[in-house]
Amino acid sequence: MHPTKRSLMSLAVASACSLAAWSAHAQAGAAADPNANSTASAPAEAPTVGPVNGGDQIPEVKVTATRYSTSLLRTPLAVSAFSQDQLTRKGATSLKDLTGEIPNVVIDSTGLDSAVQITIRGITSTNFTETGDPAVGFHVDGMYSPRPQGAQALMFDVDQVEVLRGPQGTLFGRNSTGGSINVISAKPDFSGNYGRANVDIGNYRKKQISVVQNIAVNDQLALRGTFMKVKRDGYANQMRDLSEANAPALGWIPNGKPDVDQRFNAVIGKDKFYTNQDQWAARLSALYKVNADLTLKAAYEHFQDNGAGGADFRDCDATAGTRYACAPGTGKWDLLINVPGQVDMQIRTLRTGLSWTINPTTTFDYTFQVADQKRAEITDDDKGMQHAAPFQINGAYPNSATGNWGTWPLKDVFHRTLDSRYLSTVHEAQLKQTLGPLQYVAGLFWMHERNRIDYEMTETIQKPFGDVGSVLYHQPNRQVDAKALFAQGDWKFAPTWTGTLGARYSKDSKEDKGGKVYGANWIGNAAYYNGLYSQGTPGTPGFHVHDGTDLTPAMGGSVDAYRLYGPATSNDHKETWNKVTWRVGLQKQFTANQMAYASVSTGYKAGGFADKTDSCNYHLCADGKPGVVTFLPYGPETVTNYELGYKGKFLNNTLSLSATAFFMKYKDMQLTGTYFINQIIPDAGLPCPADQPKCDVYEAWRTINVGKVDIPGLELEWDWRPWHGARFGGGFAYINTDVHDFREFSDDYQCDVRTELGLPACPPAYNGPDKALIGRRLYNIDGNHLPNTPKFQVNLNFSQEFTLPNGYRITPYVKVNWRDKAYFDLRNSDFANIGRYQKAYAIGDVSARLDAPSDKWYAELYVRNVADSHAALNRDSVFGGFMKAHYVEPRMFGVRVGAEY
Repeated sequence: MHPTKRSLMSLAVASACSLAAWSAHAQAGAAADPNANSTASAPAEAPTVGPVNGGDQIPEVKVTATRYSTSLLRTPLAVSAFSQDQLTRKGATSLKDLTGEIPNVVIDSTGLDSAVQITIRGITSTNFTETGDPAVGFHVDGMYSPRPQGAQALMFDVDQVEVLRGPQGTLFGRNSTGGSINVISAKPDFSGNYGRANVDIGNYRKKQISVVQNIAVNDQLALRGTFMKVKRDGYANQMRDLSEANAPALGWIPNGKPDVDQRFNAVIGKDKFYTNQDQWAARLSALYKVNADLTLKAAYEHFQDNGAGGADFRDCDATAGTRYACAPGTGKWDLLINVPGQVDMQIRTLRTGLSWTINPTTTFDYTFQVADQKRAEITDDDKGMQHAAPFQINGAYPNSATGNWGTWPLKDVFHRTLDSRYLSTVHEAQLKQTLGPLQYVAGLFWMHERNRIDYEMTETIQKPFGDVGSVLYHQPNRQVDAKALFAQGDWKFAPTWTGTLGARYSKDSKEDKGGKVYGANWIGNAAYYNGLYSQGTPGTPGFHVHDGTDLTPAMGGSVDAYRLYGPATSNDHKETWNKVTWRVGLQKQFTANQMAYASVSTGYKAGGFADKTDSCNYHLCADGKPGVVTFLPYGPETVTNYELGYKGKFLNNTLSLSATAFFMKYKDMQLTGTYFINQIIPDAGLPCPADQPKCDVYEAWRTINVGKVDIPGLELEWDWRPWHGARFGGGFAYINTDVHDFREFSDDYQCDVRTELGLPACPPAYNGPDKALIGRRLYNIDGNHLPNTPKFQVNLNFSQEFTLPNGYRITPYVKVNWRDKAYFDLRNSDFANIGRYQKAYAIGDVSARLDAPSDKWYAELYVRNVADSHAALNRDSVFGGFMKAHYVEPRMFGVRVGAEY
């Protein structure tokens, strides 16, 4: 039997047994429990009663996952919810701080375009540019945020954060294939004038402050203002890169000048190092009651990020014992930088809306959002990781036009967003109505985004002749438009049974107007120098590769400078997609506190396209024919989710438990990276030299649709109050992603290094009759796992409140998150030295909090990552066999103090 089918059958049997057992327990409990509803009507919420075992009652949690406010334990969806108090205790200021806290959810900062990558049940997005869409929808107060950078914003003064797992193809924003996250901000209220303030002081000179003030102006108008700021030094040990090649026998004779670019290499402090924090945010919101039936709301929010960005580091443990090993004394956080990171990202958002109670059974809601994101950024891509090695040079100096290209002794690459702006508007109208046993919500959604960006990628030492290779993507008007019509109804067709039916019609379009690409990695093209430097002619007396001090700010970096490369490539293009997605569900309420549900739901993510190119990169194709114009389009990805769930409160309302079993069919997955386009005939028809085995392969950064994936899984979450003051919470996740039908997969990963280290070799390049496979190193990945998706996850937390004299309380807290082995590529590269995986690991946090009587103030000591775990969130081999990784943050500790007034 196929392993996926076996897993599915096992899950189905286990789920059926669990349902039967819980149902029998529920029926027995209903007979014995005086709080159980004995009538035939749909059960009401159980009244609060004193616990018989001394434990505390589990408070009711409301969520908006169905667009109605419903009890978390009566919501037929896989959803997790976190309050502001829980976020503060976890030290969470952005979404990435919740990784490991939610079953089958991984959240990580990518280091690319200041974005956050969210993976839910193995589904994620790998394109964070203006051309991509997130696989997990991000929302604030129910309003869709189209840019993944929005999820970076500080989570401050919130009522709740809700994380929905599985496709959201009916009710939330644009369609999403992985899930949805909704950050619900705290609203003004009419209870009076009050406020609170919090200060957090930690290691690496962390300083964080947040202030909240609520003002009840009168019975009709309430205001709320909040502000947060956080600064922290980078934990990277950042050193200035002044590297100079030293290989006289090969023509690299030191002259006392750095060979790497020095234009940006200023002396900076630790507060400007990579991995620092420098952000602030503010929000002003208003609530106005026009009358008893009509309420208006508005909020303006400003977020500013002036940090340096995240960083990858040398993976010294992986390469130990090879010629790619780190130099003796290299620290795990060492960076060699000649381009300090700089981020200037501003997100300004205005949200408005109205809520109109037409009659006791009918309401109408309209919300409008305009978000304006501006960003400039520069990042050192190589971070000095290939500067140790004259042995890397394998060609003569200077190279000849037809000879060995060689490998240069220094790698010096950076990218920068010179300027960008993402301006989006979102409209959503909802009609909610209750007609006897039928309750429904229907609505219209329209999101329009206009983006512009000037984005530069530069390699300042380019083989074979050392000139600069650079490209400027000038995109003045890229537009995304998404419209949808949706409806979902719940029908209580029997006293304890509810059926759900929902559908959504989505129409998406993307258009590039006036987009141009300037420059290229042309051999011997001196355009980048803008007439300010000349190397001379390769192979003649006086030829000299530029030093790092020869480059000036007047070179590159603007459209005017790049026009010297010649005519730009025009990118005018448009694509449109449409899709109907739906949800069908059935819910059974066993008792007032226990329910089960089954559902089938679908989701989709729109397709897209890349920049205009020639299908054979302006060469002859392998069949001797010229290439054709292409925008490298890719289609939508889709997912169908089959789900069984059980939720309930037990042990006299001191234990809450949610269990979800699911099976997802994921098709046409969108993958972004460097992928094969065509096989070509090289210049002059010469065979590829030994050091350039892929010179007849045209590949580029693009998005492709690939294969199918079966995703079975199980998720458990619980909250137990076993005795007075104690709280034991946690979650368990199992997932077994299974990739198949990806026959085009090409295993090109570090072929030369694998041969050198005696690892399994890359397959030979295909040269058979199937033209779609020509040039690819075909490798069967059937049965492999999706990246960044550990098979098992466990998170546990425990706290115990102790009452002290005079009404003070002290609460120790401990948390452990354990994550199974995970791969970071579809190849599931389990190689020694250059493997792209992270073995199983655990992260632990501890804290102790003192609360004053009547909760007027509190003080808390905390330590995050107690054991200082050095686990990787991604890992890759670069510049040959050199390994780099993005790691979890090191041990962080400090004290928080807060007061209410």
